[in-house]
Amino acid sequence: MKPYYDEDGITIYHGDCRELLPTLKADLLLTDPPYGIGISSRNTVGSSTKRNGKVILARDFGVSDWDDAPPPEWLLMLMREQTRWQIIFGGNYFPLPPSRCWLVWDKDNSGNFADCELAWTNLDKAVRKLKWRWNGMLQEDMEHKEFRTHPTQKPLAVMKWALAQAPEGVTNILDPFMGSGTSLVAAKAAGIRAIGIEREEKYCADAAERLSQGLLSFA
Repeated sequence: MKPYYDEDGITIYHGDCRELLPTLKADLLLTDPPYGIGISSRNTVGSSTKRNGKVILARDFGVSDWDDAPPPEWLLMLMREQTRWQIIFGGNYFPLPPSRCWLVWDKDNSGNFADCELAWTNLDKAVRKLKWRWNGMLQEDMEHKEFRTHPTQKPLAVMKWALAQAPEGVTNILDPFMGSGTSLVAAKAAGIRAIGIEREEKYCADAAERLSQGLLSFA
Protein backbone atom coordinates (compact mmCIF):
# COMPACT_ATOMS: atom_id res chain seq x y z
CA MET A 1 0.00 0.00 0.00
CA LYS A 2 1.24 3.48 -0.86
CA PRO A 3 1.79 5.61 2.26
CA TYR A 4 -0.52 8.52 2.92
CA TYR A 5 2.49 10.41 4.30
CA ASP A 6 6.18 9.52 4.30
CA GLU A 7 8.73 12.11 5.41
CA ASP A 8 11.68 12.33 7.83
CA GLY A 9 11.35 8.70 8.94
CA ILE A 10 7.63 9.01 9.76
CA THR A 11 5.14 6.99 7.70
CA ILE A 12 1.35 7.10 7.79
CA TYR A 13 -0.91 4.49 6.19
CA HIS A 14 -4.59 5.22 5.62
CA GLY A 15 -6.09 1.78 6.01
CA ASP A 16 -7.18 -1.05 8.28
CA CYS A 17 -4.53 -2.23 10.73
CA ARG A 18 -5.96 -5.75 10.58
CA GLU A 19 -4.75 -5.96 6.99
CA LEU A 20 -1.46 -4.06 7.36
CA LEU A 21 -0.11 -5.36 10.68
CA PRO A 22 1.13 -8.74 9.39
CA THR A 23 3.52 -6.90 7.04
CA LEU A 24 5.04 -4.58 9.69
CA LYS A 25 7.60 -4.95 12.47
CA ALA A 26 8.89 -2.46 15.04
CA ASP A 27 10.86 -2.25 18.27
CA LEU A 28 8.05 -0.62 20.24
CA LEU A 29 4.27 -0.64 20.07
CA LEU A 30 2.99 2.71 21.35
CA THR A 31 -0.74 2.97 20.82
CA ASP A 32 -4.09 4.07 22.21
CA PRO A 33 -6.71 1.66 20.79
CA PRO A 34 -10.48 2.16 20.96
CA TYR A 35 -11.75 1.17 24.39
CA GLY A 36 -15.18 0.16 23.11
CA ILE A 37 -17.08 2.64 25.29
CA GLY A 38 -18.83 4.53 22.49
CA ILE A 39 -16.97 7.86 22.71
CA SER A 40 -17.03 8.29 18.92
CA SER A 41 -20.83 7.95 18.74
CA ARG A 42 -21.54 10.79 21.18
CA ASN A 43 -22.48 13.96 19.32
CA THR A 44 -21.56 16.95 21.46
CA VAL A 45 -23.48 19.54 19.41
CA GLY A 46 -25.50 21.72 21.78
CA SER A 47 -23.81 20.50 24.96
CA SER A 48 -22.05 23.02 27.16
CA THR A 49 -20.43 23.65 30.52
CA LYS A 50 -20.16 26.70 32.74
CA ARG A 51 -16.84 28.10 33.91
CA ASN A 52 -16.39 31.38 35.79
CA GLY A 53 -19.98 32.30 34.94
CA LYS A 54 -19.43 31.84 31.21
CA VAL A 55 -21.11 29.23 29.04
CA ILE A 56 -18.57 27.20 27.05
CA LEU A 57 -19.76 25.02 24.19
CA ALA A 58 -18.22 21.57 23.94
CA ARG A 59 -16.14 20.82 20.86
CA ASP A 60 -18.01 18.86 18.18
CA PHE A 61 -15.87 15.93 17.00
CA GLY A 62 -18.63 14.50 14.82
CA VAL A 63 -20.14 11.03 15.04
CA SER A 64 -18.49 7.79 13.96
CA ASP A 65 -18.34 4.11 14.92
CA TRP A 66 -14.63 3.57 15.54
CA ASP A 67 -15.15 3.19 19.33
CA ASP A 68 -18.16 0.87 19.18
CA ALA A 69 -16.02 -2.12 20.19
CA PRO A 70 -12.50 -2.76 21.51
CA PRO A 71 -9.95 -4.61 19.37
CA PRO A 72 -10.51 -8.38 19.36
CA GLU A 73 -8.09 -10.47 21.37
CA TRP A 74 -6.43 -11.91 18.25
CA LEU A 75 -5.57 -8.38 17.09
CA LEU A 76 -4.04 -7.50 20.45
CA MET A 77 -1.93 -10.65 20.20
CA LEU A 78 -0.86 -9.76 16.66
CA MET A 79 0.21 -6.25 17.71
CA ARG A 80 2.36 -7.77 20.45
CA GLU A 81 3.85 -10.39 18.13
CA GLN A 82 5.01 -7.71 15.70
CA THR A 83 6.87 -5.72 18.36
CA ARG A 84 9.39 -6.43 21.12
CA TRP A 85 8.15 -3.84 23.61
CA GLN A 86 4.60 -2.62 24.11
CA ILE A 87 2.86 0.37 25.69
CA ILE A 88 -0.92 0.16 25.27
CA PHE A 89 -3.10 2.93 26.66
CA GLY A 90 -6.43 1.75 28.04
CA GLY A 91 -4.84 -1.57 28.96
CA ASN A 92 -7.35 -2.01 31.79
CA TYR A 93 -10.06 -2.47 29.13
CA PHE A 94 -8.31 -5.31 27.30
CA PRO A 95 -7.46 -8.97 28.01
CA LEU A 96 -3.72 -8.60 28.61
CA PRO A 97 -1.37 -10.55 30.90
CA PRO A 98 -0.24 -9.25 34.30
CA SER A 99 2.25 -6.40 34.09
CA ARG A 100 4.98 -5.23 36.42
CA CYS A 101 4.96 -1.75 34.93
CA TRP A 102 1.79 0.23 34.37
CA LEU A 103 2.04 3.85 33.27
CA VAL A 104 -0.37 6.04 35.22
CA TRP A 105 -1.40 9.39 33.78
CA ASP A 106 -3.02 11.60 36.42
CA LYS A 107 -5.24 13.97 34.40
CA ASP A 108 -5.79 16.38 37.31
CA ASN A 109 -9.45 16.26 36.33
CA SER A 110 -12.67 17.51 37.83
CA GLY A 111 -16.30 16.52 37.36
CA ASN A 112 -17.54 13.07 36.37
CA PHE A 113 -14.43 12.03 34.46
CA ALA A 114 -11.74 9.44 35.16
CA ASP A 115 -9.01 10.77 37.44
CA CYS A 116 -6.35 8.76 35.64
CA GLU A 117 -5.71 6.74 32.50
CA LEU A 118 -3.64 3.57 32.51
CA ALA A 119 -1.24 2.19 29.95
CA TRP A 120 -0.31 -1.50 30.09
CA THR A 121 3.31 -2.32 29.28
CA ASN A 122 5.61 -5.31 29.10
CA LEU A 123 8.50 -3.20 30.38
CA ASP A 124 10.70 -4.60 33.14
CA LYS A 125 10.54 -1.64 35.50
CA ALA A 126 8.43 -0.23 38.32
CA VAL A 127 5.10 1.55 37.89
CA ARG A 128 5.51 5.12 36.65
CA LYS A 129 3.18 8.10 37.11
CA LEU A 130 2.83 11.50 35.44
CA LYS A 131 0.53 14.33 36.52
CA TRP A 132 -0.51 16.44 33.54
CA ARG A 133 -3.75 18.41 33.50
CA TRP A 134 -6.09 17.73 30.58
CA ASN A 135 -9.43 18.96 31.85
CA GLY A 136 -11.57 20.34 29.03
CA MET A 137 -10.22 23.77 28.17
CA LEU A 138 -7.79 23.62 31.11
CA GLN A 139 -4.40 22.20 30.22
CA GLU A 140 -1.13 21.84 32.10
CA ASP A 141 0.72 24.18 29.76
CA MET A 142 -1.74 26.95 28.96
CA GLU A 143 1.00 29.05 27.36
CA HIS A 144 1.38 26.40 24.64
CA LYS A 145 -2.19 25.13 24.58
CA GLU A 146 -2.78 22.16 22.32
CA PHE A 147 -5.60 22.14 19.80
CA ARG A 148 -7.65 18.95 20.00
CA THR A 149 -8.96 17.36 16.82
CA HIS A 150 -9.76 13.90 18.25
CA PRO A 151 -12.14 13.08 21.15
CA THR A 152 -9.65 10.75 22.90
CA GLN A 153 -6.48 12.65 22.00
CA LYS A 154 -3.56 12.42 24.41
CA PRO A 155 -1.39 15.43 25.28
CA LEU A 156 1.92 15.50 23.46
CA ALA A 157 3.74 15.66 26.79
CA VAL A 158 2.07 12.42 27.90
CA MET A 159 3.11 10.59 24.73
CA LYS A 160 6.67 11.93 25.03
CA TRP A 161 6.76 10.70 28.62
CA ALA A 162 5.42 7.27 27.65
CA LEU A 163 7.98 6.96 24.86
CA ALA A 164 10.75 7.92 27.29
CA GLN A 165 9.89 4.86 29.41
CA ALA A 166 10.99 2.50 26.62
CA PRO A 167 14.35 0.74 26.91
CA GLU A 168 17.43 2.27 25.33
CA GLY A 169 18.03 1.19 21.77
CA VAL A 170 14.47 1.62 20.49
CA THR A 171 14.84 2.99 16.95
CA ASN A 172 11.29 2.73 15.63
CA ILE A 173 7.71 2.59 16.87
CA LEU A 174 4.41 1.30 15.53
CA ASP A 175 0.97 2.77 16.24
CA PRO A 176 -1.86 0.80 14.58
CA PHE A 177 -4.51 3.17 16.01
CA MET A 178 -2.81 6.45 15.25
CA GLY A 179 -5.73 8.87 15.59
CA SER A 180 -4.48 12.42 15.16
CA GLY A 181 -0.86 11.29 15.35
CA THR A 182 0.38 12.34 18.79
CA SER A 183 2.57 9.24 19.10
CA LEU A 184 4.19 10.05 15.76
CA VAL A 185 4.85 13.66 16.74
CA ALA A 186 6.46 12.39 19.96
CA ALA A 187 8.61 9.97 17.96
CA LYS A 188 9.71 12.72 15.58
CA ALA A 189 10.70 14.92 18.54
CA ALA A 190 12.83 12.04 19.89
CA GLY A 191 14.46 11.36 16.51
CA ILE A 192 12.83 7.91 16.28
CA ARG A 193 11.29 6.44 13.14
CA ALA A 194 7.58 5.66 13.35
CA ILE A 195 4.74 4.02 11.43
CA GLY A 196 1.13 4.95 12.07
CA ILE A 197 -2.05 3.36 10.72
CA GLU A 198 -5.44 5.08 10.75
CA ARG A 199 -8.69 4.12 9.04
CA GLU A 200 -10.27 7.60 9.26
CA GLU A 201 -8.80 9.79 6.52
CA LYS A 202 -9.59 13.03 8.34
CA TYR A 203 -7.27 11.98 11.15
CA CYS A 204 -4.55 11.02 8.66
CA ALA A 205 -4.82 14.57 7.34
CA ASP A 206 -4.64 16.02 10.85
CA ALA A 207 -1.54 13.97 11.66
CA ALA A 208 0.17 14.87 8.38
CA GLU A 209 -0.48 18.56 9.05
CA ARG A 210 0.95 18.32 12.55
CA LEU A 211 4.06 16.57 11.29
CA SER A 212 4.54 19.03 8.44
CA GLN A 213 4.51 21.87 10.97
CA GLY A 214 7.64 20.51 12.58
CA LEU A 215 7.64 20.19 16.36
CA LEU A 216 5.24 23.02 17.06
CA SER A 217 2.48 22.17 19.52
CA PHE A 218 -0.61 21.17 17.56
CA ALA A 219 -1.88 18.23 19.54
